[in-house]
Amino acid sequence: MVREGEIRIPSGCAISAAISREGRRFTGESVMRSMQPMHDRSNGLGGGFAGYGIYPDYKDLYAMHMFFDCRDTRKKCEAYLKEYYEVVKDELIPTRKIPEITDEPIIWRYFVTPLCSVLANLQLDEKEFVARTVMKINTEMDGAYVFSSGKNMGTFKAVGFPEDVGRFYRLEEYEGYCWTAHGRYPTNTPGWWGGAHPFTLLDYSVVHNGEISSYDANRRFIEMFGYKCTLQTDTEVITYILDYLIRRQGLSLTEAANVIAAPFWSTIERKKDPYEKSKLIYLRTVFPSLLITGPFSIVLGFDGGLMALNDRLKLRSMVVGEKDDMVYIASEEAAIREMEPMVKEVWAPSGGEPVIVTVKEGRY
Repeated sequence: MVREGEIRIPSGCAISAAISREGRRFTGESVMRSMQPMHDRSNGLGGGFAGYGIYPDYKDLYAMHMFFDCRDTRKKCEAYLKEYYEVVKDELIPTRKIPEITDEPIIWRYFVTPLCSVLANLQLDEKEFVARTVMKINTEMDGAYVFSSGKNMGTFKAVGFPEDVGRFYRLEEYEGYCWTAHGRYPTNTPGWWGGAHPFTLLDYSVVHNGEISSYDANRRFIEMFGYKCTLQTDTEVITYILDYLIRRQGLSLTEAANVIAAPFWSTIERKKDPYEKSKLIYLRTVFPSLLITGPFSIVLGFDGGLMALNDRLKLRSMVVGEKDDMVYIASEEAAIREMEPMVKEVWAPSGGEPVIVTVKEGRY
């Protein structure tokens, strides 16, 4: 019989990230190691990683990582892609067979660029067209899932513990200037390959620890703008909200953070700077349905940087560490020290305070 106190009940999920401000590329091995001291935050139902700068030879092409349930589905999807894209290269994503990862689907990647004639005919920019392609495949093509679609980046995820998922995908063979990682402890949704984190759209990727109580309101609002939440988890909607705010509405990272983790009205009222006060009032007034409530800590990866953010009440743990040009983010300090034992500065961001790290221009 298991007795109280014999099982550690963590505050759900594990997140980890590392980035070089100088754009130095390093393998995924260190971020894989960072998940080991947080093993008990996962339950084996989902793990994943995102790497940035990992495809320098194809950096101008969209790297679509996809799951297929069978060969016929893959052929059908390939025919669709070739109608609208130039497919420069496609291949099976390399994996290694390990006993901890089972029931894997067909895992394929395509390096593509939209056909100019298609973009001209539809009068769309290429990012919007790629985003619409992702939504179409994930909602209309049974047995096919696009789980990564950015340039010079890729997501790797599966059902399993994150350290096993990293070995399965051979991440020690990839080099990138930034990595994020996640170990999942699902509470309200099933553990399946598409439901593991990170969740991505274009070059945005999100890993999340927590539970979004505002999911239905957030989902109803964001689906009015063409996004489709199909992957059976509340975290998916965070990715689409951030894409909508940053790419489509043109908000800065800080402004987007002030929408999804908006200061309380009482906090805004105490602001002495009239410009800052008016801007916060504007953001809360214009985007009220995109306020994310409930406990969360997230790391947003994007082309050239990271943003870490807690909910306003800081109901989930998250710490940040620095050494030289490296910045580390994780649910626990032990994970940071696994990546860099000599880390110098370690601190916990305040609730609702974004931590934004960018790579120096031209370094990646």
